[in-house]
Amino acid sequence: MRLSRRSEYGLRALTDLVRHSDDGPIALATLAERNRLPVKFLEQIMATLKHAGIVRTTLGAHGGYAIAADPSAVSLGRVIRLLDGALAPLGCVSLRYYEPCSCPDEGTCALRDTMLDVRDAMLAILDEQTLAQLAARPGRPSIDPAGIHADALAGRRP
Repeated sequence: MRLSRRSEYGLRALTDLVRHSDDGPIALATLAERNRLPVKFLEQIMATLKHAGIVRTTLGAHGGYAIAADPSAVSLGRVIRLLDGALAPLGCVSLRYYEPCSCPDEGTCALRDTMLDVRDAMLAILDEQTLAQLAARPGRPSIDPAGIHADALAGRRP
């Protein structure tokens, strides 16, 4: 699974709102600038999140966006589903957006069987992690902080 820009930008904006929740509403332009996000695209994303009750808006000179829901009760999986739909790597393994695949028999498809495991591993993380936990994470400068992907980084693994 590769996170879409829509979900990436939405989660970055939500992280910013959680981290600055004591500052009051944050103007869309400020939120976009601080996070290097395109204003028009962010406006569409925030409208979806507002409709879902995750953020709220305040009008006026000191208006903007703020977190409406409890950040410790909103999972990353919920946000991604709101912004993108299915989390499953294939339609034939999606719990909410199932689509039959082109293989001759789903019951014996080895690829589907593997993708069921991938789906379950992703959901275990994304439905467990909350916006509060995401906002509390410091980030890591290394792409391989545990040092377990040396072969891939050296080009020895496709």
